[in-house]
Order: sequence, then C-alpha cells, then structure tokens
Amino acid sequence: MAQQTSLDETGRNLVSAAVAAAEESSAGEIVTILAERSDSYEDIALAWSALVAFTALLVLALAPDFYLGLYDRLTGSWGQPWHPRQIFELAATVAMLKFGGMWLLQQWAPLRFWLIPRAVKHARVRARAITCFKVGAERRTHGRTGILIYLSMREHRAEIVADEAIALKVSPEVWGDAMAAMLVHIRAGRVAEGMAAAVEKVGAVLAEHFPRDGADTNELPDRLIEV
Repeated sequence: MAQQTSLDETGRNLVSAAVAAAEESSAGEIVTILAERSDSYEDIALAWSALVAFTALLVLALAPDFYLGLYDRLTGSWGQPWHPRQIFELAATVAMLKFGGMWLLQQWAPLRFWLIPRAVKHARVRARAITCFKVGAERRTHGRTGILIYLSMREHRAEIVADEAIALKVSPEVWGDAMAAMLVHIRAGRVAEGMAAAVEKVGAVLAEHFPRDGADTNELPDRLIEV
C-alpha cells in the first residue's frame, strides 16, 4: 500500500494528543518528527554515474576492435585507420554520455533510492535524527529527559534518540517495542497511528523510570514536526 509522506490535520492532532497523554504520567518530553527523506544522496548518484562511465571505458579498452568496428558500421565509415586522438575523443564521448545518462535516470526517485545501499540509508537517517535531536531536544529540558521519535519515509526507517538522563537508565534495546508498534501501522499505510503507537510505548517506559511530579512543566512542544 502507498504510504503517506505528510499528514492531514487529523493525523497531526492524533500524534500531538498521544504525546500529551504520554507526558501526563512522566517527566519525559517527547518530540516527534516526520521527514519526507533524510538526505538527497547526491554523492551516491554521482558515484553510480562515475561507476557506469568507468565501466564503459573499461569495456571499450578490453574490446576496442569490436566497438571501433561497431562505430564504423553505425556511422557508415569505410574502416579508415583510427588516430589516437580520435580514439580518445570517442572514449571521452562514451564516458560523458554514460555518466549523463545514469545521472538522468537517477532523477527518478524510486530508482535513486533503490540504488542506495542499506547501510548508507541507515547511517544517513541516524545522522539526521541525531542532528534534529541536538537542535530540538538535547539539553532543552530541566532534567535532560527529552527524547526524539524520528521517522524518515523515503528510507523506510525510524530512529529513537534519547537525552543523557534517559540514556543512562534505559538501554537502546528497550525502544524495540516502540519501533515494532510503529512499523505494524506504517506498513499498512497508517503513519499517524504508527507514530502515536510508538509515542505510547515510549511514554510507558518514561513513566516507569521518570514518573511525573507536581512541579513538572511542559518544556517542549507536543505538536508533530514535519520536515
């Protein structure tokens, strides 16, 4: 099923309400971010284009007679001897055409993202989540109890990043239940419900380790941030 890359007002309100409910019983501050993608991956597109261009040059070098003969037949030449300059010009032209063609093909987003290695996607999403956390939540709460739930739609990946006080008490593996609850809904195309489910699970963990007291105030916004 096609997945949403943005939410309507009902979806945003659902996530915000889930955050407010989760924070009612804990001193934790939950921030939610929904990203269309975490990187443009221009460097990966350039790498694939360069690889295709170099591969074309290698093939030309390994079988020059075949390809030069093919060029003569296609252009109607009479098999005149090739000068070194002509060979280099042909090689450069082939490389540029291959590079440009591969670059243009990757402007189609599904192909570009299909060609990106999983490890690269994971690293870029994690890096973007950490950056967003540092900007929007890290050390912005009195007890350093901020936590970010970050979902990147194009990469089909999510991250949970916790502030210092939470990280000292809760191991990263604990957030696996929240991730699983989120993915069940997202795979069915229910993005808002997925994020709300993750918020509920995270809130339960925070309530156990950081119960709310009477002096607690809401230090970070409950609304869903879309980037």
